[in-house]
Amino acid sequence: MNKEVEVYGAKVISQYATLGPYDFVSIVEAPDNKAITKVSVELGSRGTILLTTLPALPLNEFVSTIKRK
Repeated sequence: MNKEVEVYGAKVISQYATLGPYDFVSIVEAPDNKAITKVSVELGSRGTILLTTLPALPLNEFVSTIKRK
């Protein structure tokens, strides 16, 4: 998977095996939502995995985005 996401300009930062509703969690960094959308569609279209994508941003960036001016 690591090499496959790099084709779309993204990078796997870390991977975890988890207990509960998800078996694995991969932290992937991408330049923008378009890039990660391509990764999700390409890997998901194969039918071998199910993906949940959670776009995230640093807390300070989030706060400055919602802060009233």
